[in-house]
Amino acid sequence: MKKEDVMNILDWKTKQSNVEVPFFPARVLLQDFTGIPAMVDFAAMREAVKILGGDPKKVHPACPTDLTVDHSLQIDFSKCAIQNAPNPGGGDLQKAGKLSPLRAQPKKLPCRGQTTCRGSCDSGELGRNSGKLSSQIENTPILCPFHLQPVPEPETVLKNQEVEFGRNRERLQFFKWSSRVFKNVAVIPPGTGMAHQVNLEYLSRVVFEEDDLLFPDSVVGTDSHITMVNGLGILGWGVGGIETEAVMLGLPVSLTLPEVVGCELTGSSNPFVTSIDVVLGITKHLRQVGVAGKFVEFFGSGVSQLSIVDRTTIANMCPEYGAVLSFFPVDNVTLKHLEHTGFDKAKLESMETYLKAVKLFRHDQDNSGEPAYSQVIRIQLNSIVASVSGPKRPQDRVAVTDMKRDFQACLNEKVGFKGFQIAAEKQKENVSIHYGGSEYQLSHGSVVMAAVTSCTNNCNPSVMLAAGLLAKKAVDAGLQVKPYIRTSLSPGSGMVTHYLSSSGVLPYLSQLGFEIVGYGCSTCVGNTAPLSEAVLNAVKQGDLVTCGVLSGNKNFEGRLCDCVRANYLASPPLVVAYAIAGTVNIDFQTEPLGTDAAGKNIYLQDIWPSREEVHQMEEERVILSMFKALKEKMEMGNKRWNSLEAPDSVLFPWDLKSTYIRCPSFFDKLTKEPVALQPIENAHVLLYLGDSVTTDHISPAGSIARSSAAAKYLTNRGLTPREFNSYGARRGNDAVMTRGTFANIKLFNKFLGKPAPKTIHFPSGQTLDVSEAAELYQKEGVPLIILAGKKYGSGNSRDWAAKGPYLLGVKAVLAESYEKIHKDHLIGIGIAPLQFLPGENADSLGLSGRETFSLAFPEELSPGVTLTIKTNTGKVFSAIASFENDVEVTLYKHGGLLNFVARKFS
Repeated sequence: MKKEDVMNILDWKTKQSNVEVPFFPARVLLQDFTGIPAMVDFAAMREAVKILGGDPKKVHPACPTDLTVDHSLQIDFSKCAIQNAPNPGGGDLQKAGKLSPLRAQPKKLPCRGQTTCRGSCDSGELGRNSGKLSSQIENTPILCPFHLQPVPEPETVLKNQEVEFGRNRERLQFFKWSSRVFKNVAVIPPGTGMAHQVNLEYLSRVVFEEDDLLFPDSVVGTDSHITMVNGLGILGWGVGGIETEAVMLGLPVSLTLPEVVGCELTGSSNPFVTSIDVVLGITKHLRQVGVAGKFVEFFGSGVSQLSIVDRTTIANMCPEYGAVLSFFPVDNVTLKHLEHTGFDKAKLESMETYLKAVKLFRHDQDNSGEPAYSQVIRIQLNSIVASVSGPKRPQDRVAVTDMKRDFQACLNEKVGFKGFQIAAEKQKENVSIHYGGSEYQLSHGSVVMAAVTSCTNNCNPSVMLAAGLLAKKAVDAGLQVKPYIRTSLSPGSGMVTHYLSSSGVLPYLSQLGFEIVGYGCSTCVGNTAPLSEAVLNAVKQGDLVTCGVLSGNKNFEGRLCDCVRANYLASPPLVVAYAIAGTVNIDFQTEPLGTDAAGKNIYLQDIWPSREEVHQMEEERVILSMFKALKEKMEMGNKRWNSLEAPDSVLFPWDLKSTYIRCPSFFDKLTKEPVALQPIENAHVLLYLGDSVTTDHISPAGSIARSSAAAKYLTNRGLTPREFNSYGARRGNDAVMTRGTFANIKLFNKFLGKPAPKTIHFPSGQTLDVSEAAELYQKEGVPLIILAGKKYGSGNSRDWAAKGPYLLGVKAVLAESYEKIHKDHLIGIGIAPLQFLPGENADSLGLSGRETFSLAFPEELSPGVTLTIKTNTGKVFSAIASFENDVEVTLYKHGGLLNFVARKFS
């Protein structure tokens, strides 16, 4: 960092939002869906550097890089969805006929036999203070609550893990090769936990110590929810794969000096409010205020009332309220948490001394006045009520008390972010289904999918234990979950399994269908078993708006399942409650969840655990030795990973037949020096899109539809539909990902007037899959652009949402506004982000999208320059080249970040 940069930061009041500053993060965190394209790019870059005459061994990360394999889990086995003879989707084991599900649980590990044992370690008992179980619950794997000697994982977990290793064998071998040949790369294997949970429990330093030098821990990575670690006082945010690769290669993140919004929290939340309710309330408030592109720092007396897990949950939802990051400084609560999770006391003392010396420590009773911020907003925690969010966006918060009324309004409203436009005479539609020998009724609002997922709650014992206690009380009251509802529990790490087991609530969750299926992202990215045919047929017959309820952070339409139109985010106990109710069309205050054996109505307030109950259980069960044991497990790895074979050659031996790992074509035309910027002439519009097009619309992560262009590609290579896996798992294959670009069934292209992953090829007039139309344009030598509305590219920081359009031949996007991370990705891959002038859009300019567009870049391209665009109809208008700084201009001139970095090494 130069002296000028330091002075600009010190003069932040006048320089914020106007100057660029470089930032060098201390480390990088990848998850496998977004990490595999980064590592494939590194492998391809080695090839390109060698071709240009450079040394490929120079291509490796310059800073510590951790990659967690956490997104490849699929729910092939669960209590509600046992798939017969699951197909692993390819890989040597399956082809050799060696893969088969585990048929029996491994033998129980005996207690170590310490003489001080005060409780039973037998898997049929729960030990002290756990109560008696229903006679139906048997053979549930638990943990000795006094010695913390675990018994084996649930059989369902082991089965899913075995299929996961077989299905993803090629990907895992590539990851292992990467960890061997690239310096500073560590791979955390499947079955360990979610990246964010592992980051908090294992990878975080808070303060780095290297060569007698102390400096703050900081991290960037390929997932927008890297921000979770900010609750621990570590500066971190998601920048996507392309920028992350630059950081891995020793380049700084260049960012405009941000505005820092101070969010003062006061008061304390009421007993029925969880941290998820708090975060949904804060999300809605900050979204309304407008914090896009800004930093948010929390302060005030209310911060001291929040535990570390509450803070990390709030920080985790940062992308949903649009800020770059939200930050909780280290304070006494942080230090107490770190001590509780196994940090060395000497390390904690030096950390506290250092942070206080550099004024990065938050004092609870500091009366010197609030810090200086660009803007201050205030939120009273006692004003927040129990809420859910949906039915299509995280920021659309709904009070639980208003849920029934709001859902009815959604049925009436026209199709949009909240509406489904169901005719009044159809809103009372009921369809009978036969499932498991019984008859049930499905209607609008019926819950067909309920998942306690690993994303938002993976570090929060309070809400997870609340869900377990609610489940226990529900089972004791005789309540059940209807068997056709696809239920699952996928914790962020084994830590959750430990404390749910030792507290005695795990068997009750399992009885209600919330059985642990594995550790990783699953339901929220569409990696779940399909709904039953009976449910699917009923949904189609009645054109029903059925619902998914999950404790994640993304609920875009079609994300969980293409036939589940309404998705709600909720706290884990509310997920269980709505699963028991079987519908979201319920008023919990006046309508019962069900009846007990005597026919008495049971209401939600009858089984809702008190805050005192949850706190007592958390104090007793989430203890230090658990964290130490799990850290040891992470360091040892697991048998499958440790025995996995992988090459160790300098260049990766690409298998031309592989449908998982393929050398991408980004460097095919790479020259030693960048060529002059070329004009875009007579470009056709590939797609004409509206507002809030998400990266999931552009590059879906879920299942590959059988009728899609990607499916045709895989079928032509001999794969069956059960071997397709998901787009997320195949991000190491550019041929699949290009064909999967704009393949989301909910994509609304104005050329068609309805949701569909298709467009019109104007020279021929054909309606085709988007990739097929793009392929025809490329054969004809026709460049492409995309027309869009506001907030183009919102949602996850998904680099393939930029790489895919680039490989389709898209030269520019012309939109009203962008989500910053996605705009950075467009520049980083070589696509020009153009922006309509304020107050203008395609409609106001009279554009139909059927025109051809031409524009030229000035020889001295500069940030924010205004360009002239001409159409073949004679229309001439202006647009802004949305480059924020000189670094972005330089990257664009090089054809993107990958080309720029490759040239540095050649």
